[in-house]
Amino acid sequence: MTENAVVIAGGGPTGLMLAAELALAEVDVVIVERRANQHVDGSRAGGLLSRTIEVLDQRGVAERFIGAGYTVPTHGFGGIRFDISDLPTRHNYVLALWQSKFEPMLADWVTELGVPFLRSRGVMGFTQDDDAVHVQLSDDTTLRADYLVGCDGGRSLIRKTVGIEFAGLDASTSWMIAEAQMDGEPEYGFRPHSLGTQGIGKAADEKSVRILLVEPYTEHASEPTMDDLREGLIGVYGTDFGLRSASWISRFTDMARQAASYRNGRVLLAGDAAHIHPPQGGQGMGTGIQDAVNLGWKLAQVINKTSPATLLDTYHTERHPVAARVLQNTMAQVALGRGDDRSRALSDTMTELLSMDEPRTHIAAMLCGLDIHYDLGEGHPLLGRRMPDLDLTTADGPTRVFTLLHDARPVLLNLGEASGFDISPWARVRFIDAMYDGVWELPIIGEVAAPPAVLIRPDGHVAWTGELTDRALPRALTTWFGHS
Repeated sequence: MTENAVVIAGGGPTGLMLAAELALAEVDVVIVERRANQHVDGSRAGGLLSRTIEVLDQRGVAERFIGAGYTVPTHGFGGIRFDISDLPTRHNYVLALWQSKFEPMLADWVTELGVPFLRSRGVMGFTQDDDAVHVQLSDDTTLRADYLVGCDGGRSLIRKTVGIEFAGLDASTSWMIAEAQMDGEPEYGFRPHSLGTQGIGKAADEKSVRILLVEPYTEHASEPTMDDLREGLIGVYGTDFGLRSASWISRFTDMARQAASYRNGRVLLAGDAAHIHPPQGGQGMGTGIQDAVNLGWKLAQVINKTSPATLLDTYHTERHPVAARVLQNTMAQVALGRGDDRSRALSDTMTELLSMDEPRTHIAAMLCGLDIHYDLGEGHPLLGRRMPDLDLTTADGPTRVFTLLHDARPVLLNLGEASGFDISPWARVRFIDAMYDGVWELPIIGEVAAPPAVLIRPDGHVAWTGELTDRALPRALTTWFGHS
């Protein structure tokens, strides 16, 4: 039996990001992945939104991905396009980068961090007790772990085995999506339908086409076939445009479900295993990556015994409402995108609203993940929100806030007078004296007063603000980062 501190079931974007976070905290972690390599069938997710790019920037790897894609200064809500280039972030754009390119690059970084992969294997079952989780793999081997994290998708075996309810809405509409080759010249462009948008566009490789066809939901026993794709094309366009092959065909629906709890003892869920929703707004992959960044440092501290296991309860408390809101706005976008007269009237109204600055920036910040606010109690507007990436001046020269987070350690940032505050009881927390003379601006809220000091968690969210002499500071440090 092999022993690990953490076993991650599933090596998609969520599992990869969680493994990276744990590796940065020097936690023994292994990824169990059914695929033999990191190949992604089809394009899947089409890009990264602002907060997800910020998270990668916090770890010093954003430029890898930015250089592999291209930036788009607009986003959309239910098919309504609007500008996002004035959002208060360095990354006020959509990064167009297909998952088929992004995921292997993310896996390369995880490999550089020394995380082992158990490929061509899957989790077949597990049991847990007070001390460990015993994980049975498809090759008849067993792993013993302190914790098991299910990052194994919407049909998660981990979630089903542990018996966590997956509540929500059943599917009403189904989309068939494919990447295919055609002899004819297809009609590029997307068109409204009474059930939603459908059409044909260029695929990631520029040599194939990406097909999206909508239909009422019916239960299917298997994945769609070439015959299904051909029939769908003929039904919409009157021709299959000389369809000759498809590298990938699948279906997705407007099903929206969420795990009732993200934790059961030593078993946790993240990404699609914890929440599934329609892809409208492009929020799925980023939400999973942000789950991982919220969970990783907390799990590391529990494993390293600097924090009690109750810290893991804050993972569900903070991330469950975030995904619930994503489910809500994607369901709204599905309704908005239908092509019937009522939905078109609603779309016209929303188009008018989104031409106004306040509604536009509100929706943009929500979709891009910049408005996320964990409820950490009353206090400064920064409390519980992501820390802006300020340009700082320190004794060692200029730096950025996100640069201070590259090693996934918490930071106590002093922006007031130099102080003799004793940080030694919290050895993993970095204490930085710095100066910043610019404006503090938060999405939606706008300008806020500059705090004298800020305690920044490894996920980039603010855990405390105030004077270094504030009696609440040692309590906040101990609450979030335990004692060395």
